[in-house]
Amino acid sequence: MGQASEERHGERAGRRLDELIRPDGGVVLLTVECQRGVVDLDGALPELAAAARSSGVLDNIARLVDTAHETGVQVIHAVAERRPDGRGANTNARLFRAAARLPVRQHSGSTAVRVAAPIRVADEDFVVRRLHGLSPLAGTGLGPLLRNLGCRTLVVTGVSANVAVPNAVFDAVNLGHTAVVPGDAIAGVPADYTPAMIRHTLALVATLTTTDEIVACWKRAGRKGEPG
Repeated sequence: MGQASEERHGERAGRRLDELIRPDGGVVLLTVECQRGVVDLDGALPELAAAARSSGVLDNIARLVDTAHETGVQVIHAVAERRPDGRGANTNARLFRAAARLPVRQHSGSTAVRVAAPIRVADEDFVVRRLHGLSPLAGTGLGPLLRNLGCRTLVVTGVSANVAVPNAVFDAVNLGHTAVVPGDAIAGVPADYTPAMIRHTLALVATLTTTDEIVACWKRAGRKGEPG
C-alpha cells in the first residue's frame, strides 16, 4: 500500500472512530475492576497491578475518564466484590477458589473495592458491583442500565485482559453494542499475553484504537459543540 493509500485509509478509520464514539452518539466508557484491591501494588494481585501501572495503562484509563467527564461521556465503573461470608460467590472454577484464599479480599464495603487512584469517580458516574461470575455484564444489571442510557458503543478499559475484559467485550457484542477497545488501556499477565490476545481475539469482535485517538476524538467533538 502506497503512502497516499495509507493516508486515505487512516482518514477513513479516523472518521469511523469519530462516528462510533462521538459524545452525543450513545457512547459509554466502562472501567473494569480498576479497584484498589486489584490494581494497587499492595492488593491481592501485585503482578497484575505492576503490569497495569508500569505500562501506563492505569494512567491512560484515568485520562480517558477525565476526558469523558469533560466532554459529557457517561462513565461506568464495574467492580468485583464478595460478601465476607462468601454467600452467592462462585466456586466452580480454580480462579474463584484461589481468590478466596488471597490475603487481600474484595469484600463489599472495604477499601479494596473502591476505585483506585489516579482514576476519579464523578457524581454522574455509575458504579456497578457484582458478587458472582466473570463478566461485568452478565447478571449484574449493567445490561439494562446501558439500554436505558441509550448506549450504542461501549468503550472497554481495565483489567484483566486474561478474563474480565474479554468477557465484557463478548457480552457487549452479544447484547448488540459496538465494542471499542483502546489497547493501551487494558492490562493482563504476563505482559506479552495482552497484545497477543488483542490481535488474535479482540480484533475479531471489537474496534481497536488507542487512548490518544479516543481523547482526540472527544476533544474535537467538544470543541465543535462550544458556542462561537
